[in-house]
Amino acid sequence: MAIQQTEAARRVAEATTISLSRGRKDVRRRKIFAYVVLSIFGFLAFLPFYYMFLMSLDAKAGFGALDWPPQLIPSWKWDNYTTALGMMPFGRFFINTFILTLLSVSGAIISSAAAGYVFARIRLKGKNALFIIMLATLMVPPQVTLIPQFILFKHLDWLNTWHPLWVPNWTGQAFAIFLYRQYFMTLPTELEDAARIDGANPLRIFLQIFIPLSKPIIATVAIIVFVGSWGDLLYPIIYLRDQELYTISVGLAFFRGAQGINITALMSVGMLSVLPPIIMFMLMQGYFVRGVVLTGLKQ
Repeated sequence: MAIQQTEAARRVAEATTISLSRGRKDVRRRKIFAYVVLSIFGFLAFLPFYYMFLMSLDAKAGFGALDWPPQLIPSWKWDNYTTALGMMPFGRFFINTFILTLLSVSGAIISSAAAGYVFARIRLKGKNALFIIMLATLMVPPQVTLIPQFILFKHLDWLNTWHPLWVPNWTGQAFAIFLYRQYFMTLPTELEDAARIDGANPLRIFLQIFIPLSKPIIATVAIIVFVGSWGDLLYPIIYLRDQELYTISVGLAFFRGAQGINITALMSVGMLSVLPPIIMFMLMQGYFVRGVVLTGLKQ
């Protein structure tokens, strides 16, 4: 009897070991498949940037952009960058874009955080209805409100100024408010209760407790607004007239019109213009991923 029990236990152990081994192999296969698929899509996403980099370093204008097969090794002509930057005041355009982007990002972070805190933590009648109305604005295309905004800014005498490009961000962005609200709702109420016992008012609770804990959401909003503001062409080209006020996107548009199809020069400036958003995302991608994940969780 004891021998039979020992044999049965041995068989169960062997079956368990085989099952675990098969499970590990299946997990390993799924991981390899996922890595292969992600690598393919990553390569496809990176290919246009690499091709733009190659064109910016070619010794001749055009780089064989219409040739097939395409040339994959550049001529490493770094003078293309200095030549292209000398054709128009792109240094000034970069400074203008950086200032406008900084104002837009600061406004979106501050105003959206305050609104998100109110929707998440302050008790007000009709708060949920207002939140739904605010979310409904996400379904309105920005082109629909373009003409009313233009008329408003014209009456404010803001045409040919930077005000229409950064002031609206200080009134809050619907998606950013949503992110803040969802994140603030995940924070435990005991934090507020302890602060109220110590005599803290809602403003102090917001500034000293919620803001320091919301770094992932701040980074997420900063990246989204930074990329959108840095590459925006529609609004700057509508409201700006003087060249000294141009952003980099408007400068690139006029540069292409002035120089014709000068692919090498255009790609040189274009390559420089995409570096700040890429660097911004690389520096804050950890906070970005964490912020997106945390907005959908309840702690």
